[in-house]
Amino acid sequence: MASLTIAIEQLEVGMYVLQIAEQKAGTVQIKTRGRVTSQAIIDQLKRKGIKRLIIDTDLSSHAEKPKASEQRQPELDTRVPLAAELVKAESLYQQGIVLQKSLYDAVQEGTPFDDFVPAEFARALVGSLDRNPDALLLLSRIREKDTYLLEHSLNVGILSAHFARSLGMSQPEIEAAAYSGLLHDLGKIKIPDEILHKPGRLTEDEMDVMKKHVEYGVEFLSAMKLDTGLIKVVSEHHERLDGLGYPYRLSGEDISYNGRILAITDMYDALTADRCYKAGMPSQKALQILMKDSETKLDATLLQQFIKCMRIYPLGSLVELSNQRVAMVMHQNEQQPLRPVVKTFYSISGGHYITPKDVDLSKDLQIKIVKAVTPAQYNIDINRFFKESVMV
Repeated sequence: MASLTIAIEQLEVGMYVLQIAEQKAGTVQIKTRGRVTSQAIIDQLKRKGIKRLIIDTDLSSHAEKPKASEQRQPELDTRVPLAAELVKAESLYQQGIVLQKSLYDAVQEGTPFDDFVPAEFARALVGSLDRNPDALLLLSRIREKDTYLLEHSLNVGILSAHFARSLGMSQPEIEAAAYSGLLHDLGKIKIPDEILHKPGRLTEDEMDVMKKHVEYGVEFLSAMKLDTGLIKVVSEHHERLDGLGYPYRLSGEDISYNGRILAITDMYDALTADRCYKAGMPSQKALQILMKDSETKLDATLLQQFIKCMRIYPLGSLVELSNQRVAMVMHQNEQQPLRPVVKTFYSISGGHYITPKDVDLSKDLQIKIVKAVTPAQYNIDINRFFKESVMV
């Protein structure tokens, strides 16, 4: 084996990484040696402050296609502890609510906003996801019914960035995905409250008014002279592959890749969110609805990747266990996705809260998940539980 130490700027696709030689700060480690198979891996290393690496020159290649045994990508152990990131992420999330309010106010009043602020916030979201994605994903499940519009856009920004990261997209593309989520529903502030917050199905005339929110948002962002690619993605979040979406009835390849991503994350968050007039549905049911829509409306390949990214039991979701406990999913077990780490906190048989306890279902095989549930099913104050038992 012949090794060589190189600067991060010299790292190229095809090179075989052995270990990190120098970094700016922290304790990033290479858990698995492997060949760099995409620019996204190089971008990730740069984001982590890696300055120099040691490569195997015998295994490194630029022209030859890697052998199947060498397709493995270097795996980084870069996460900061969840407890530490939750503190930063919670502050960031609250900043996001304030930012969303200022953006909606700008649209309502017809006044421009400083594009630099939300763009920098999108970058900060991605930074938190890089440090430990579990923190923001958990926070995105803790909702206030009366602030749905603000939280929905923020959550879609988080989900879109998380999804983009899982797809191996570059840093600028991940930040753009977050930004498009933050902006996608700005036009809804122009929709009358009696339609926007109406419980139950809208009439045909009301639906025509509701559909206008996309055009209102696009008109405002265009007047702001934001990036045309970003505006196009925002304009497509209700377009569907069969051509029956809105506002432009685009179909098939006319809908961009990023627009398809936004359509999935927007639908998923809307289905799982609590509203002032209805409770959100369990993530499993929401994914089933999306799967049905993937037959004609959504990108089926992307949806499969989204499910893989979110897992069957997403972080922050509630599950009923075989021992008559309700628990929150706290961490995924990559090798056993049906057996995550959960925190039990409610007794179904007793009908009361219990002392929270972390349970790794991949190790405690006597307990299994029965089904996904919602807080409303057991009249659980999920926000109180999260603040008292998770944010500690």
